[in-house]
Amino acid sequence: MAGGRGGGGTPATVAASRAGVAFRTHAYRHDPSADGYGAEAARALGREPARVFKTLVAEVDGALTVALVPVSASLSLKALAAAVGGKRAAMADPAVAERATGYVRGGISPLGQRRRLPTVLDASAAEHPTILVSAGRRGLEIELAPADLAALTDARTAPIAR
Repeated sequence: MAGGRGGGGTPATVAASRAGVAFRTHAYRHDPSADGYGAEAARALGREPARVFKTLVAEVDGALTVALVPVSASLSLKALAAAVGGKRAAMADPAVAERATGYVRGGISPLGQRRRLPTVLDASAAEHPTILVSAGRRGLEIELAPADLAALTDARTAPIAR
């Protein structure tokens, strides 16, 4: 895998390029009527849902936190709160998530966010040589090693999926 450089990138692909990590992007035609952005990406790209991770923004004790879980699973808010030393977690308002990250819902990437948020990567990511996450717009995924994703986002790894 080689990181792409040059124009036309998203903040996510630019961040990965600048960091010098190996990655590959995968584009697909986003269907606005699709049920679930992550599941749509897995289907469109022919990837197993356990390797395609969705980027969710939650509030843990009032602080925005990013959770990365496979599209085949759900986020355990209790586990997310525990992973960051918090007590209570709830999903963030989508408009708040969009403003904080600089991305639109369905295209929120853990990379290249407007404001870096604490990030937790589900422990299952380590089971795969590479995983896919949003590359910063609907219809574009970035594939990279879980360790590289964790390093670029300063993510902690914890079992947060159920």
